Amino acid sequence: MHGQDKDWPDVDLNKVALVNQRESYITFPMDIGNLEPLMFEANVSPNFIIRERMDSKLMGVLTPQIIIRMYNEVSYPVKTPSYIPQIAAYYLVTEGSTGTRMTLFGKLAHHSNGQNGSFYRTDGNINLESGNFATNYFELGLISMSYGRAVNATKFFKTSLEIHPKSWMLEELQGQYSGLRWHNAFYAYKLPVKMGPHGSIKADFSLKLQATWFTDNFNDWDPFTIKRLHTRLTLYYHPDFLEDIGFFVEYYHGTDYYNIYFQHRLDIVRFGIMTEVLRF
Repeated sequence: MHGQDKDWPDVDLNKVALVNQRESYITFPMDIGNLEPLMFEANVSPNFIIRERMDSKLMGVLTPQIIIRMYNEVSYPVKTPSYIPQIAAYYLVTEGSTGTRMTLFGKLAHHSNGQNGSFYRTDGNINLESGNFATNYFELGLISMSYGRAVNATKFFKTSLEIHPKSWMLEELQGQYSGLRWHNAFYAYKLPVKMGPHGSIKADFSLKLQATWFTDNFNDWDPFTIKRLHTRLTLYYHPDFLEDIGFFVEYYHGTDYYNIYFQHRLDIVRFGIMTEVLRF
């Protein structure tokens, strides 16, 4: 494209890593489903790249992720944010002649809510207001990337295992919080018909389908119950008149990912704006 020998988008290790890291977003106060009324949910997820040089096959990413919910209640409280600082390492295993990539990654993360109250209330229920929640985990996985010339889209497939050793989580979480999770995801970025120079192409649309299966024995769940399946479908549109943000609609089904609210089950559709810093 444009004087270069190859006619597929350039996807280096940096872009593969950014695809795997959750984008920053903020939702509108119009969720559809069984989530408590919110003013917004925001994910603040900046990524700091650690590498020796641009063409390195090994790189690290440091991400001080925070998820915040502001509730549509008196004084609009922000309850127990999720703090998820993490460090990840990516290694480029193979690099094909048609833009394909195969990458291994590992991640070490902490998830807590910044509270130090008792986990349970006096009535035996979980203390959602000030109860302490904390777990640590690591994730190991593989990301495969390819370019579909017929549809002019860059595609990614990810599979990984997320492991929370019992000694790494609060004693109160053991037996009722899943410590072994199998993640699978498919991402597709539809590129514009009029392609610019490499490194400056923004996707017009993207589709992200994620599925997680809780595989360990907890809560006395049947090994094959559908409750173990968690899904997320995100559709993103980037209009030409905006630079780094666009609009998204998302459907989520599964247990609540917001720290100590993990026993809640959600079926929600929501809308908002999302950053998209990827350039192909």
